[in-house]
Amino acid sequence: MLEVRNLGKRFGGLAAVSDVSTKIETGKVNAIIGPNGAGKTTFFNLLSGVQKPTSGQILLQGRDITGLRADQIAVLGVSRTFQTTVLFNQASVLDNLIVGHRLRTKSGLLDVLIGSSRLKREEQICRDKAHAALEFVGLEKIATRLAADISQEERKRVAFALALATDPQLVLLDEPAGGVNPEETEGLAELIRKMVANGITVCLIEHKMNMIMSLADRIMVLNYGEKIAEGTPAEIRANPAVIDAYLGSEHAGV
Repeated sequence: MLEVRNLGKRFGGLAAVSDVSTKIETGKVNAIIGPNGAGKTTFFNLLSGVQKPTSGQILLQGRDITGLRADQIAVLGVSRTFQTTVLFNQASVLDNLIVGHRLRTKSGLLDVLIGSSRLKREEQICRDKAHAALEFVGLEKIATRLAADISQEERKRVAFALALATDPQLVLLDEPAGGVNPEETEGLAELIRKMVANGITVCLIEHKMNMIMSLADRIMVLNYGEKIAEGTPAEIRANPAVIDAYLGSEHAGV
């Protein structure tokens, strides 16, 4: 799905990401772990176009997308969530999601001014996509509620739905289970499995090791911006460098 070659990002004298090469495999759950400050979110920012890399190359299904804007990369099928779910709190959950499919529409200012049939058709498509995404994540019942009034776990699911509303091929999830309890974490893990079962490739950053080890097919470990290991969960658990830098001996048997 996506190949990264020698990717780097510097902020002045600080190397946030340094010479990282990896592949995100199609139809798999790919995970990125590492200590706080390891460069994980910066790595996601580079993949999704939020920031431009200082060096290296990013290929999406063989196409060079290095340095493209976030909206251009989203149109090509890469969507993402963020550590903190930011919504329009005074709008309904459904209205928040209608925005997600706008990148697939063609209507412009003229269509708005004349109330064109294309505008009306595309507005209905966006509404249908929003309903479908809400149903997928199990939140159709709260479609009309204000975003300000929903729980943290529901906000996480809305973030998933917003990503899905863009019709992605690859979804980048930045700490999708952050701030939710163990039961809710398992529910989100099941939702990720459902996404993969429906043909969406997933790459996630997460600190909850029980979730990662039971969910991921492949794991990459970053430390101080550098890749120190990559492999299956079993290989990562047994890797001395990963145990020393991040897992600790008490987690090696997770």
